[in-house]
Amino acid sequence: MNLRKPTSSEIPAIWKILQQAIERRKQDGSQQWQDGYPNEQSIHNDLASDSAYVLTENDEIIAYAAIIFDIEPAYTDIQGKWLTNEEYVVVHRVATSKEATGKGIATHLFKLIEDLAIDSGVYSIKVDTNFDNIPMLKILDKLGYTYCGEVFFRGSARKAFEKVLRRNL
Repeated sequence: MNLRKPTSSEIPAIWKILQQAIERRKQDGSQQWQDGYPNEQSIHNDLASDSAYVLTENDEIIAYAAIIFDIEPAYTDIQGKWLTNEEYVVVHRVATSKEATGKGIATHLFKLIEDLAIDSGVYSIKVDTNFDNIPMLKILDKLGYTYCGEVFFRGSARKAFEKVLRRNL
């Protein structure tokens, strides 16, 4: 599997994966992503800000994430406390294809994001998810992310997590 930046010609494939994930959230009874976000413009914005990434297997896109090497403004007002105040990577819009669901692909994606962060000299990853996104909550728990409090997006509270990565000395 390969984590890489997509091209604009791959936006339709990415949008299809996001639509599948939106539908899965709905079927799971989750309120996350049921308000018109994310949408196709989100992908365009991620490409424009150089934060769009795809996970491929045999040249087929099987997962998508926005990996942001910048400050997330919503994270400055946490109701709680982050583990660190150092530079961090933000992960948003994680989605796997319908065919990849249940195969550990999102877990593998997060491990590759951790490698990317370390290779970039960043040793903290911050992420948030909805209170009712059980699959993501399980992934974050399994990978050792620490619950730090709540952040707010578009008027809704989100559970916020951080993982401090080991520095290769």
